[in-house]
Amino acid sequence: MPLFTIIIVLIVAGVLLWLVNTYIPMDHKIKTILNVVVVVVVVLWLLRIFGLFTYLTNVHI
Repeated sequence: MPLFTIIIVLIVAGVLLWLVNTYIPMDHKIKTILNVVVVVVVVLWLLRIFGLFTYLTNVHI
């Protein structure tokens, strides 16, 4: 996946999250949960794109 596409997806995700946080009234707890879920999904997506997700699944503790 080209770096340009990754940057565009990150910008779009950030802008959408900002729009939701700014213009949709909701409880602070729900906003926090929404923010955490979006950040976790984006981080997991980035790990999968860069090939680190399969490495992390092979780690045994």
